Amino acid sequence: MQVTGNVFVVTGGGNGIGREVVLGLLDRGARVAAVDLSADGLAETASIARAADRLSTHTVDITDRGAVDALPEAVHAAHGRVDGLLNVAGIIQPFVRFAEREPRQMEKVMAVNFWGVVHTTQAFLPHLTTRREAAVVNVSSMGALAPVPGQSVYGASKAAVMLLTEALYAELRDTTVSVTVVFPGGVATHIAENSGASIPGRSADAADSAGSLTTAPDAARQIIEKGVEKGHFRVVIGKDAIMLDRLSRLSPRRATELIAKKMESLLS
Repeated sequence: MQVTGNVFVVTGGGNGIGREVVLGLLDRGARVAAVDLSADGLAETASIARAADRLSTHTVDITDRGAVDALPEAVHAAHGRVDGLLNVAGIIQPFVRFAEREPRQMEKVMAVNFWGVVHTTQAFLPHLTTRREAAVVNVSSMGALAPVPGQSVYGASKAAVMLLTEALYAELRDTTVSVTVVFPGGVATHIAENSGASIPGRSADAADSAGSLTTAPDAARQIIEKGVEKGHFRVVIGKDAIMLDRLSRLSPRRATELIAKKMESLLS
């Protein structure tokens, strides 16, 4: 679908990939409603944006169904309509074995990563289906393609997003709404720090400078171009994610063992 002149809701717009998606859509002439839990993060996004007159910010906890249900009215008040929804918000968990995981941590990861997507999609879908052309783009993760030790619940939450999105695609295939699921690999953001789950031995800046991660602007560009504009069924971002996607299809067990070997030091 065309980006210029259309209205998009972006969750996670206060930092990381979500912020870059907001900025990328604005640069392409869209109107954007940026949603985030952090008012400070949204304010920073607005200060960076070169087209702030086409941007509205909404401080909302996407795990709060009531708050999300009120969001379409706020977006309509700011922009008059909505043409697309991009669910980018997400958190990871501390690298801890499943047996040592606190139930409250697991519930939080599922609440943000899965139920947040459910809430926003249910809230906006009735509006999107009335549009001549619309899009839903949900960001899953490379972690949904094969399990990562120490990130069991995170992977499960992102696998749930994958299956939810592909089921939506099946249900909406005869409508004007395109549905895309995105699988980013390693991206240079501060998701670990923002989630309170620092990764031992790695910082986003250090990994990025070594060239091992996709940059957030490049990830956002691919989400917009392949997800929104072209409406691809799946978008896989980064060499690591592409490799894992292929390997997990050919040999799920081998993919699982390969990741376990590479990540075992994080759990030692």
